[in-house]
Amino acid sequence: MKILIIDDERSIRNSLGEILTDEGYTVDTAESGAEGLRLAGATHYDIIFCDIKMPGGLDGMEVLGKLMEEGTDSAVVMISGHGDIETAVECIKKGAFDFIQKPLDLNRILITVKNASDRTKLVTQTRILKKKAYGGDRMVGESAAITRVREIIEKVAPTPARVLITGGNGSGKELVARSLHALSDRASQPYVEVNCAAIPSELIESELFGHEKGSFTSAIKQHKGKFEQADGGTLFLDEIGDMSLAGSDTDIKVDVRVLAATNKDLKAEIEKGNFREDLYHRLSVIVINVPSLDERKEDIPLLVDYFVDKICTQTAMPRKTFSPEAVKLLQERSWKGNIRELHNVVERLLILGDSTISAANVKDYVL
Repeated sequence: MKILIIDDERSIRNSLGEILTDEGYTVDTAESGAEGLRLAGATHYDIIFCDIKMPGGLDGMEVLGKLMEEGTDSAVVMISGHGDIETAVECIKKGAFDFIQKPLDLNRILITVKNASDRTKLVTQTRILKKKAYGGDRMVGESAAITRVREIIEKVAPTPARVLITGGNGSGKELVARSLHALSDRASQPYVEVNCAAIPSELIESELFGHEKGSFTSAIKQHKGKFEQADGGTLFLDEIGDMSLAGSDTDIKVDVRVLAATNKDLKAEIEKGNFREDLYHRLSVIVINVPSLDERKEDIPLLVDYFVDKICTQTAMPRKTFSPEAVKLLQERSWKGNIRELHNVVERLLILGDSTISAANVKDYVL
């Protein structure tokens, strides 16, 4: 665990530093607010002790404010020789983890460090769980096409608007849906995915709206539908274009934001009588079209790097690099399977290719 001490008094820096070093922690010190912010910006600290009263430049409250503005996940502990309840409350309101008065008490310090350590572990676990919940994936690329998608997501996510996500298989529609949920005020609530294409027409009503025990022959117990499971959160209807036309007269009271995705042209499906027009208008308040990989080939070098890092980390596979010639060949081919196909190709090359993936490797195993 790394700890930073920001205090203009050398005696405080030395004594507190010695106590924490003796307890096995790695300690850095700064004698001013400006130096402390510089160190905090260059290194991640689990805990930052910061004096409130520091002459000249930034005082402790200003340092705390800047750390919070920068989104630090360090536990910031404020220390002061002029402590009072009002000051302590103000520190906590501004985001401080704790407030300690001088002269510093050894037991108080060690208890605070233990509590801050527990808090840091909890923050880390939460971050890991969130990454697992949303697949740990992110939207990679700097092309105009994918930048536009990101901009729309940022505008739409905080609203309750229903969204229809269109695009080819493997283009990243599910990632767009998860991003919309993660950036919404429903992020802490359930996110429920339904693959509409995988549900038989005779079970679609039961799957979405649930059923009571005995309502039909095989209903041996009560089943809560996807809408109820997603109450308060987001329901993602994937492959909505393949859902049965069957409707329902079931009434359930839920607070759900509905997102839907399809690789089909729903307007054409409406003309053919394969999709309900009223449902299309309900779902398509906002339409986000996810570009194909062929429409954003300039992103392939970044995507290759991202997939190499992801695959090698997840599988403990030896890390390899791609030669510029190999990447160029990948950019020149067509990607009908989009991002999903590129991911599979990168994994194949990592397994079968040389330590530096060459153009020859691409020709042998891909083209």
